[in-house]
Amino acid sequence: MQKLKSFVSDNLLFFDTEFSSLNPYLGEILSFGAIKVSGESLYLELEYDGPVDDWTRQHIIPKLKEPKVSRVEAVKIIKGFIGSVKPFAVAFVDNYDKIYSDKLFAEDELPFNWMTVDFSSILFGMGRNPYLFLPDTEGADIFYKEIGVDLSEFELHNALGDACLLRKVWMKMFEC
Repeated sequence: MQKLKSFVSDNLLFFDTEFSSLNPYLGEILSFGAIKVSGESLYLELEYDGPVDDWTRQHIIPKLKEPKVSRVEAVKIIKGFIGSVKPFAVAFVDNYDKIYSDKLFAEDELPFNWMTVDFSSILFGMGRNPYLFLPDTEGADIFYKEIGVDLSEFELHNALGDACLLRKVWMKMFEC
């Protein structure tokens, strides 16, 4: 596969969230994972005792094993990790990750650029099926083998694991 140049910025933050529901009016963020281009990473699980969707109960809740932090504490930790550089935040499908990050920061200013980067749209624009990025989708193994990424290195459906996978794919697809 021909590598592409990352042409806009090296000031990137790869991130992922896990949340209680696909309905953003009902759901809340459960975990936040982020990794910088440098490889420095952050993972947080947030306090939450409300309802969760069935899919979340089955695939996400069993993986939440870290001590929980309050929403206020999470905002402070994330801002401290990111610093004042306001990176472009890259997510696989950024709409939910952006919505839940916006809800987390509420009136506080986002620590990353408000305009996030949707990696699934990049894949689509390259003529690639973005569903093949989803590791549990038929045909995904071909995509990952082609770009030289070993999925066994990552904990999937974990905010940090998914962010790290995205970073690795980005680094393989772009000259980084």
